[in-house]
Amino acid sequence: MNSEAADQLTSREIDRVIEMAWEDRTTFEAIAFQFGLAEADVIALMRSELRPGSFRAWRKRVSGRRTKHGSTSKSDRFRAACHK
Repeated sequence: MNSEAADQLTSREIDRVIEMAWEDRTTFEAIAFQFGLAEADVIALMRSELRPGSFRAWRKRVSGRRTKHGSTSKSDRFRAACHK
Protein backbone atom coordinates (compact mmCIF):
# COMPACT_ATOMS: atom_id res chain seq x y z
CA MET A 1 0.00 0.00 0.00
CA ASN A 2 1.36 3.38 -0.94
CA SER A 3 -0.98 5.51 1.11
CA GLU A 4 0.34 7.07 4.26
CA ALA A 5 -3.15 6.68 5.77
CA ALA A 6 -3.07 2.93 5.16
CA ASP A 7 0.23 2.64 7.02
CA GLN A 8 -1.34 4.30 10.07
CA LEU A 9 -4.28 1.90 10.47
CA THR A 10 -4.62 -0.29 13.54
CA SER A 11 -5.54 -3.95 13.15
CA ARG A 12 -9.07 -3.10 14.30
CA GLU A 13 -9.38 -0.40 11.63
CA ILE A 14 -8.02 -2.78 8.98
CA ASP A 15 -10.69 -5.31 9.99
CA ARG A 16 -13.36 -2.59 9.66
CA VAL A 17 -12.11 -1.51 6.23
CA ILE A 18 -12.23 -5.14 5.05
CA GLU A 19 -15.75 -5.50 6.43
CA MET A 20 -16.87 -2.30 4.71
CA ALA A 21 -15.23 -3.33 1.44
CA TRP A 22 -17.17 -6.62 1.45
CA GLU A 23 -20.50 -4.85 2.07
CA ASP A 24 -22.44 -4.25 -1.14
CA ARG A 25 -23.84 -0.86 -0.23
CA THR A 26 -20.74 0.68 1.35
CA THR A 27 -19.08 2.85 -1.28
CA PHE A 28 -15.37 3.36 -1.75
CA GLU A 29 -16.09 7.03 -1.10
CA ALA A 30 -17.47 6.17 2.36
CA ILE A 31 -14.29 4.23 3.15
CA ALA A 32 -12.21 7.17 1.91
CA PHE A 33 -14.22 9.57 4.07
CA GLN A 34 -13.85 7.48 7.20
CA PHE A 35 -10.30 6.13 6.79
CA GLY A 36 -8.65 8.34 4.16
CA LEU A 37 -8.06 5.42 1.79
CA ALA A 38 -8.53 5.81 -1.95
CA GLU A 39 -10.03 2.93 -3.93
CA ALA A 40 -6.56 1.80 -5.02
CA ASP A 41 -5.47 1.75 -1.36
CA VAL A 42 -8.46 -0.39 -0.41
CA ILE A 43 -7.64 -2.81 -3.23
CA ALA A 44 -4.01 -2.99 -2.08
CA LEU A 45 -5.09 -3.55 1.53
CA MET A 46 -7.48 -6.30 0.50
CA ARG A 47 -4.77 -7.94 -1.61
CA SER A 48 -2.32 -7.92 1.30
CA GLU A 49 -4.78 -9.03 4.00
CA LEU A 50 -6.91 -11.66 2.23
CA ARG A 51 -5.97 -15.10 0.97
CA PRO A 52 -5.46 -15.06 -2.82
CA GLY A 53 -8.71 -16.90 -3.53
CA SER A 54 -10.69 -14.60 -1.24
CA PHE A 55 -9.14 -11.55 -2.88
CA ARG A 56 -10.05 -12.81 -6.37
CA ALA A 57 -13.62 -13.51 -5.23
CA TRP A 58 -13.89 -10.02 -3.74
CA ARG A 59 -12.48 -8.34 -6.89
CA LYS A 60 -14.89 -10.29 -9.07
CA ARG A 61 -17.74 -9.24 -6.79
CA VAL A 62 -16.97 -5.50 -6.73
CA SER A 63 -15.64 -5.01 -10.26
CA GLY A 64 -18.18 -2.96 -12.14
CA ARG A 65 -20.60 -2.89 -9.20
CA ARG A 66 -22.42 0.44 -9.31
CA THR A 67 -23.18 0.49 -5.59
CA LYS A 68 -19.46 0.60 -4.68
CA HIS A 69 -19.14 4.06 -6.25
CA GLY A 70 -21.11 6.91 -4.73
CA SER A 71 -21.35 8.87 -7.97
CA THR A 72 -23.17 6.00 -9.72
CA SER A 73 -25.10 4.58 -6.77
CA LYS A 74 -28.74 5.56 -6.57
CA SER A 75 -29.20 4.03 -3.13
CA ASP A 76 -29.24 6.39 -0.15
CA ARG A 77 -30.95 3.84 2.06
CA PHE A 78 -27.85 2.64 3.88
CA ARG A 79 -25.78 5.81 3.83
CA ALA A 80 -25.13 7.71 7.01
CA ALA A 81 -26.08 11.37 6.97
CA CYS A 82 -22.41 12.36 6.97
CA HIS A 83 -21.88 10.50 3.66
CA LYS A 84 -24.58 12.30 1.65
